[in-house]
Amino acid sequence: MARILIVEDEPDLALSLTEDLRRQGHQTGAAVDGLQALQMGRDGAWELILLDVMLPKMDGFDVCSGLRRAGVTCPIIMLTARTQEAEKELGLDSGADDYVTKPFSMRELRARVRAQLRRAQGTQVRTHRFGECEVDFDRAALRRGGRPVEITPLELKLLETLIRHRGRVLSRNQLIDAAWGAGIAVTDRVVDTHVFNLRRKIEPLPAEPRFLIGVRGLGYRFDDEVSTQS
Repeated sequence: MARILIVEDEPDLALSLTEDLRRQGHQTGAAVDGLQALQMGRDGAWELILLDVMLPKMDGFDVCSGLRRAGVTCPIIMLTARTQEAEKELGLDSGADDYVTKPFSMRELRARVRAQLRRAQGTQVRTHRFGECEVDFDRAALRRGGRPVEITPLELKLLETLIRHRGRVLSRNQLIDAAWGAGIAVTDRVVDTHVFNLRRKIEPLPAEPRFLIGVRGLGYRFDDEVSTQS
């Protein structure tokens, strides 16, 4: 299951994509123009973006370039009715990972989505070290000073989301979508409580956090300038 942003201004196609991807178990969001796509793409913890080229307000090439400049690293598959090689080259040069020409079959798109998600999964950090801590996401294990620390599945998902987007502020809503799931009713207070518990496990001084930083009025970010990954 992945969180996928669908950027498509044709209502029927957007609905078809949404229904098909949800049947595959994915969570989806939708944008209908280039400016909305740029904002949602920057602000959301997406694992893949389906991006139409011909959009109102800003075309897909500019959206893709803007997302890459903003540090968005998830796979981007561009969707377009244009068939010229030069257009495909422009899309790939703007930072896209794949290019699908309309009309396309849902079966083909599903295969391309799976391929990009597998590729992205292979490049994700699965072990992360910071301070005295080491977290192994494959084994769902946290160690501090060489000793195991009990961590819940929800805390692990929160930590993984923050580390994957380290250096970026994530809102509480973004953390809820990533850790609990889109559409799940969770209050800000619940998020803050889990962050508090997580700080007790990873911070040398929980009251003066070095890694899990709160940004007033915005959310949280993960900072670790001296970390190593594998």
